Amino acid sequence: MNKIAQIFDSLDYGPAPEAPDQAIAWLDARGRRFGHFIDGKWTSPGKTFTADNPATGASLAEITDGTPADVDAAVKAARAAFKSWSALSGYERGRYLYAIARMIQKHSRLFAVLETMDNGKPIRESRDADIPLVARHFYHHAGWATHLEREFPGMVPYGVCGQIIPWNFPLLMLAWKIAPALAAGNTVVLKPAEFTSLTALLFAEICERVGLPKGVVNIVTGQGDTGAAIVDHPGIDKIAFTGSTEVGKLIRAATAGTGKGLSLELGGKSPYIVFEDADLDSAVEGLVEAIWFNQGQVCCAGSRLLVQESIEERFIAKVKRRMASLRVGDPLDKSIDIGALVAPVQVERIRDLMKKGVAEGAVVYEPEGTVPAKGCFLKPALVTNVSPANTLVAEEIFGPVLVAMSFRTPEEAVALANNTRYGLAATLWSENINLALDIAPKLKAGVVWINGTNNFDAAVGFGGYKESGFGREGGREGMSVYLKPGWEKTLKATAPDTAPAKAGASRNPLDARHLDQTAKMYVGGRQARPDSGYSRPVLGPDGGLVGEVGEGNRKDIRNAVEAARAALGWGTVAAHARAQILYFLAENLDYRRDEFAARIAAQTGDDGADEVARAVERLFAFAGWADKYDGAVHNPPLRAIAAAMVEPLGVLGIVAPDRQPLLGSVALLAPAIAMGNTVVLVPSSRAPLSMTDFYQVLETSDVPAGVVNIVTGDSLTLAKTLAEHDGVDGLWFLGSAEGSAMVEKASVGNLKQTWTSRGLAYDLAAPQFAGDYLLAKATQVKNVWIPYGA
Repeated sequence: MNKIAQIFDSLDYGPAPEAPDQAIAWLDARGRRFGHFIDGKWTSPGKTFTADNPATGASLAEITDGTPADVDAAVKAARAAFKSWSALSGYERGRYLYAIARMIQKHSRLFAVLETMDNGKPIRESRDADIPLVARHFYHHAGWATHLEREFPGMVPYGVCGQIIPWNFPLLMLAWKIAPALAAGNTVVLKPAEFTSLTALLFAEICERVGLPKGVVNIVTGQGDTGAAIVDHPGIDKIAFTGSTEVGKLIRAATAGTGKGLSLELGGKSPYIVFEDADLDSAVEGLVEAIWFNQGQVCCAGSRLLVQESIEERFIAKVKRRMASLRVGDPLDKSIDIGALVAPVQVERIRDLMKKGVAEGAVVYEPEGTVPAKGCFLKPALVTNVSPANTLVAEEIFGPVLVAMSFRTPEEAVALANNTRYGLAATLWSENINLALDIAPKLKAGVVWINGTNNFDAAVGFGGYKESGFGREGGREGMSVYLKPGWEKTLKATAPDTAPAKAGASRNPLDARHLDQTAKMYVGGRQARPDSGYSRPVLGPDGGLVGEVGEGNRKDIRNAVEAARAALGWGTVAAHARAQILYFLAENLDYRRDEFAARIAAQTGDDGADEVARAVERLFAFAGWADKYDGAVHNPPLRAIAAAMVEPLGVLGIVAPDRQPLLGSVALLAPAIAMGNTVVLVPSSRAPLSMTDFYQVLETSDVPAGVVNIVTGDSLTLAKTLAEHDGVDGLWFLGSAEGSAMVEKASVGNLKQTWTSRGLAYDLAAPQFAGDYLLAKATQVKNVWIPYGA
């Protein structure tokens, strides 16, 4: 071996410390005590808590713990600023966002050092990843502001947005939230995480420096109670939260029935899949980035390694060798790979989970070497000998812990990858592009990286499926969550129902006139009698008995959901084929238009001919949309493209309104199945016979069994069962304000996406319901990153 080779073989990294002088000077100049930034001014510090450097334990500053009164002042300032800010042209708002981006770039090193001191992440990550991406988001959204009216016609800002961000990417999460909100014309009340408030406060100074109008951005620091005050404040129009799934569920419950917009970016347990034909050395380097970036404190961290059995031993050996070279230490040292965790409580939480996993049979490998005796440091860990039920496999650890399992076939890899309540991200490595593009759509995750990991850009949406939340950050999808249709703000409360009362206990259930049919439910492509064994009367406008339908219960819903889940292959049927079936439905309904019109008249007293015509038209409209509402190819500034794939939610529960018994169901059913969802439909409680007739149309129109299931009964009772069912992925409810609140709150269990009418008068015959308004609610976007070039 020559001398140079010997040097490289034995070389130890020397220290390369980043000077903290300017960050310390900034803290000292402000007396290391901070109030809030409200209405363009700094408040005097109140009751405070300490911001500590997790690498040393040293106190950095005293941060004010926000009170409900502080939040109220911030909301009032944001409300007062909203009218003038939203009235600015997109170009004018874009200039402010551009100015913010320029200021962040000019002071990037100060932001990076302060972020590392406050959070514990390596300075290389703050300097080279986080802060450049922060500036990128403000530049990107300056462009969205400029072109907003052209790209989002008829859309308006929510108003005042409450934003709550986590401690793992303090400034980046702020940028993800504030940039699109301001571009859309909203004003903001933002609470940074209690562990990491300093860069948000420095950002507030940037807002001052660029002359951002007072009240447009308000920063209120504090702990959990401060966040709760923002969520609960009646003056907030939209909540955007990034954090744990547990807190996200609390927020979903707290906002139920309030009408507040809500987007949640929550936890993850992301699979990192390595196939036998992968470039193993590249996959190892990608794995280092996936799980040990930011000490594993990343919601989309590739914390579950799934490696094909044929290469498992060789790959694990490579991983262990690479782990031995990872350097743990002072995060201000530019040669460090793994810095400090954010706080002692996080270190203890990880240790407790590790003990639990070991007690369940896990084997833990840690490389040799030491970590600093002082500060919140842990070694990188590799966990093997686990089953899918092990705590370390199932739970989000949020630390430098990798859990490894093997698989034999691609099908088994997909099954293991999707065996989680989360669905934020996934990574797969393969040199076979056909295999990679076959697997990517099968992974239930909002982001999929092929032969790479942790790729982020402002032009590409980021967000999850299932209990990883809903809504997107970045790209067109991220802009849309800060906008709503202008017509929604004009909706009025539903007029009181003047229909005759239902038959009650005073009517003999056997006292029925001649019935022309026995209306059953429709489950799994077959007519089904109700499990309850009871029927409910359907009364005409004069109170006379028109017919009877089954009284659906929890078991009927269970059967319908199981049938719908068994039919989820409908989502992979070609969009052209789905369109043809919808056209066939329209044709067959039109053929029987007189019969359906007469049924509507018998139940409601209205002329049913117009309603049938509108229902046929709506089926035609969404047949036309089925193969046209598709995705896009994003162009991030990397050697990659990101394919934004529009996918169905899965099993969609639909509780139709009482009025318009045919159109009210068909107008909702058509977009749902056009996009590939399977449906459990609860038709009008008052006039369900139109939809029990409709299953005859389904049977003659080539609709596969289980794609549409119809359960009759009391709407509120069945809506609650659907909301609580973990096999339901989304739920639409058109009914009372009280029922809407109940549905939103009951959906917390698996964080299914909900759309409710909140007691407002949604006219489903209106033209806006024939387009992308409902299509967007029936779908979710998966971004698949595909690298190209050498």
